[in-house]
Amino acid sequence: MSTKIQEPFFQEVEQEWFSHEEGQLSVDVIETHDALIVRSAIAGVDADDLDIALTNDTLTIRGKRQENICYEEGVIHVKECHFGTFSRSIVLPCSVNTEEVDAVLQRGILTITLKKMESQTHISVLDLEDL
Repeated sequence: MSTKIQEPFFQEVEQEWFSHEEGQLSVDVIETHDALIVRSAIAGVDADDLDIALTNDTLTIRGKRQENICYEEGVIHVKECHFGTFSRSIVLPCSVNTEEVDAVLQRGILTITLKKMESQTHISVLDLEDL
Protein backbone atom coordinates (compact mmCIF):
# COMPACT_ATOMS: atom_id res chain seq x y z
CA MET A 1 0.00 0.00 0.00
CA SER A 2 1.41 3.30 -1.00
CA THR A 3 -0.26 6.66 -0.71
CA LYS A 4 1.54 9.68 -2.04
CA ILE A 5 0.82 13.37 -1.88
CA GLN A 6 0.32 15.13 -5.17
CA GLU A 7 2.65 18.09 -5.74
CA PRO A 8 2.50 21.12 -5.89
CA PHE A 9 -0.93 21.54 -4.21
CA PHE A 10 0.14 20.14 -0.89
CA GLN A 11 3.68 21.48 -0.65
CA GLU A 12 2.90 24.71 1.25
CA VAL A 13 0.35 23.13 3.58
CA GLU A 14 2.72 20.27 4.36
CA GLN A 15 5.52 22.62 5.31
CA GLU A 16 3.37 24.87 7.50
CA TRP A 17 0.83 22.55 9.13
CA PHE A 18 2.44 19.14 9.28
CA SER A 19 5.85 20.34 10.38
CA HIS A 20 4.30 20.27 13.88
CA GLU A 21 3.48 16.97 15.52
CA GLU A 22 0.59 18.45 17.47
CA GLY A 23 -2.21 20.51 15.94
CA GLN A 24 -3.26 23.88 17.32
CA LEU A 25 -6.86 24.40 18.30
CA SER A 26 -8.66 27.59 17.23
CA VAL A 27 -10.76 29.24 19.94
CA ASP A 28 -13.07 32.18 20.60
CA VAL A 29 -12.86 33.82 24.04
CA ILE A 30 -15.88 35.95 24.97
CA GLU A 31 -16.21 37.93 28.19
CA THR A 32 -19.68 38.68 29.51
CA HIS A 33 -20.66 40.56 32.66
CA ASP A 34 -20.26 37.50 34.89
CA ALA A 35 -18.45 34.83 32.86
CA LEU A 36 -15.80 33.93 30.32
CA ILE A 37 -16.92 31.71 27.47
CA VAL A 38 -14.36 29.73 25.49
CA ARG A 39 -15.69 28.15 22.31
CA SER A 40 -13.99 25.89 19.77
CA ALA A 41 -15.06 23.85 16.77
CA ILE A 42 -13.68 20.36 17.27
CA ALA A 43 -15.68 18.20 14.90
CA GLY A 44 -14.97 14.49 15.03
CA VAL A 45 -13.75 14.49 18.63
CA ASP A 46 -15.48 12.42 21.31
CA ALA A 47 -15.90 13.91 24.79
CA ASP A 48 -13.85 10.99 26.16
CA ASP A 49 -10.91 12.12 23.99
CA LEU A 50 -10.81 15.61 25.60
CA ASP A 51 -8.85 16.81 28.62
CA ILE A 52 -9.64 20.28 29.98
CA ALA A 53 -7.49 21.72 32.77
CA LEU A 54 -7.64 25.04 34.61
CA THR A 55 -4.40 25.96 36.40
CA ASN A 56 -3.97 29.41 37.92
CA ASP A 57 -4.91 31.81 35.11
CA THR A 58 -4.49 29.34 32.21
CA LEU A 59 -7.08 27.11 30.57
CA THR A 60 -5.65 24.18 28.60
CA ILE A 61 -7.64 22.05 26.17
CA ARG A 62 -6.05 18.83 24.90
CA GLY A 63 -7.53 16.12 22.76
CA LYS A 64 -7.14 13.63 20.00
CA ARG A 65 -9.03 13.39 16.71
CA GLN A 66 -9.10 9.82 15.42
CA GLU A 67 -8.73 9.25 11.69
CA ASN A 68 -11.09 6.44 10.74
CA ILE A 69 -10.44 6.41 6.99
CA CYS A 70 -7.98 3.88 5.63
CA TYR A 71 -6.31 5.11 2.45
CA GLU A 72 -5.58 2.48 -0.13
CA GLU A 73 -3.19 3.03 -2.98
CA GLY A 74 -3.85 6.37 -4.55
CA VAL A 75 -2.95 10.03 -4.69
CA ILE A 76 -3.99 12.56 -2.06
CA HIS A 77 -4.41 15.92 -3.79
CA VAL A 78 -5.17 18.03 -0.70
CA LYS A 79 -5.00 17.03 2.97
CA GLU A 80 -5.58 19.94 5.33
CA CYS A 81 -7.60 18.26 8.09
CA HIS A 82 -5.50 17.51 11.15
CA PHE A 83 -5.86 14.14 12.83
CA GLY A 84 -4.02 13.14 15.95
CA THR A 85 -3.34 15.16 19.07
CA PHE A 86 -4.06 18.87 19.48
CA SER A 87 -3.85 21.36 22.32
CA ARG A 88 -4.37 24.98 23.17
CA SER A 89 -3.51 26.96 26.29
CA ILE A 90 -5.23 30.28 26.88
CA VAL A 91 -4.17 32.83 29.49
CA LEU A 92 -7.47 34.10 30.87
CA PRO A 93 -8.01 37.88 30.97
CA CYS A 94 -9.47 37.79 34.51
CA SER A 95 -9.75 35.55 37.57
CA VAL A 96 -12.39 32.83 37.46
CA ASN A 97 -14.01 30.66 40.09
CA THR A 98 -12.46 27.21 39.66
CA GLU A 99 -15.49 25.64 41.36
CA GLU A 100 -17.92 26.97 38.72
CA VAL A 101 -16.77 25.68 35.33
CA ASP A 102 -19.09 24.05 32.81
CA ALA A 103 -18.01 22.28 29.60
CA VAL A 104 -20.43 21.11 26.91
CA LEU A 105 -19.65 19.35 23.62
CA GLN A 106 -22.60 19.63 21.26
CA ARG A 107 -22.65 19.09 17.48
CA GLY A 108 -18.86 19.44 17.26
CA ILE A 109 -18.68 22.71 19.23
CA LEU A 110 -16.97 22.73 22.62
CA THR A 111 -18.25 25.49 24.91
CA ILE A 112 -16.55 26.09 28.25
CA THR A 113 -18.19 28.59 30.60
CA LEU A 114 -16.05 29.90 33.47
CA LYS A 115 -17.76 32.03 36.13
CA LYS A 116 -15.80 35.17 36.96
CA MET A 117 -14.81 35.86 40.54
CA GLU A 118 -17.51 37.94 42.19
CA SER A 119 -15.05 40.62 43.21
CA GLN A 120 -14.48 41.31 39.51
CA THR A 121 -18.07 41.41 38.31
CA HIS A 122 -18.86 44.80 39.86
CA ILE A 123 -16.22 47.49 39.56
CA SER A 124 -17.21 50.98 40.60
CA VAL A 125 -15.33 54.03 39.47
CA LEU A 126 -14.64 56.60 42.12
CA ASP A 127 -15.25 60.18 40.98
CA LEU A 128 -12.68 62.33 42.76
CA GLU A 129 -14.82 65.45 42.26
CA ASP A 130 -17.47 64.00 44.59
CA LEU A 131 -15.04 63.81 47.53
